[in-house]
Amino acid sequence: MAVHSYKGGTGKTLISANLATLLAAEGKKTCLLDMDFLAPSLHALFKIDLPDSWVNDYMNGACKPERILKSVRFNGLEKDKLFVGFANPSTEAIREMSAKDRKWEMQALARLLSLQSSLFDGLSFDHLIFDTSPGLQYSSINAVIASDIALVVASSAASDLEGTWQMLHDLYEIFGKKTALLFNKVLPGMLQSEKVKRLQSGVGLPKLIFSSSITCSCYIPLYENPCFYACEKQNSPFSRALNNIASVISTHQSRLASPKITLASCEGLRI
Repeated sequence: MAVHSYKGGTGKTLISANLATLLAAEGKKTCLLDMDFLAPSLHALFKIDLPDSWVNDYMNGACKPERILKSVRFNGLEKDKLFVGFANPSTEAIREMSAKDRKWEMQALARLLSLQSSLFDGLSFDHLIFDTSPGLQYSSINAVIASDIALVVASSAASDLEGTWQMLHDLYEIFGKKTALLFNKVLPGMLQSEKVKRLQSGVGLPKLIFSSSITCSCYIPLYENPCFYACEKQNSPFSRALNNIASVISTHQSRLASPKITLASCEGLRI
C-alpha cells in the first residue's frame, strides 16, 4: 500500500507509521519504507538507531534489501514483526535524489518491483507500506504504481481537496489503481463541503473503494511515541479509524489486489 497525498502537512507519515504498527501488533509481518527522499521524517518518528544502509542505497543499487531494514520493538509486539526502512535525511542525499533523471527513475521502478518480490516471496512479509512524498514526485508515482492499494490522505484546505480530486482523476485512473480516501484533521462542518462530497461520491473516480475520516487530533505529534499511538490508545477516535482501515486492508487484500505490475507494462508511460 502507498500512503500518498496531494499536499504536505496532511498527517500522512503519522498515519503510515500507525497503520504499520497496528498491522504488526495483529501478528502480521509488516515493512514500512520511507519513500519521501526530499523530506525524510520516519527516522525522527521512530527514534531508533540509524541503519547502516538507507532506502536510497537500495534504490541506487548499492545494497541488498535486508541491509535497509531495521527491526522495531514496542510493548506487546512480537519480535521481528515490524521492520522500517529509512530514507537518508542528510542534505547531500536529498540534493542527490532531487537531481535524478528519467532514466534513473525507470531503473528505480524496476528496483522497487524487485524489492516487493524479495520482501513477500523471499522474506515472507505480509504487508508493505510506502510512506511517499506528497504530490507528483517520481518516487511517489513509482510507489503508487507498485502498490495494490493507495491510501490518499487529504486535509480540509480547499486547494488540497481540489488538487486531490484532480490527482485521482488524472493520475490514478491511468494506472487503474484501487484507492482509499482518508480525510484527516477533520473540523466541524468540513465534510459538508461540496468538494468533499464530490470526492466521497466517487463520481469520476471508479476505482475509489472507500472513504473515511479522522477528527482533528493535533495533540498526537506531542505524544511520547506518536508512531505507536494507535496501539497504545486503542479507544481514541484516531485509533478506531485506523483500526477500521487496517481491517479493510487485511480482509480485502486479495480481493482488491490490482493486476500484477511489471516494468514492461509501464513502458511508454509519460507523466
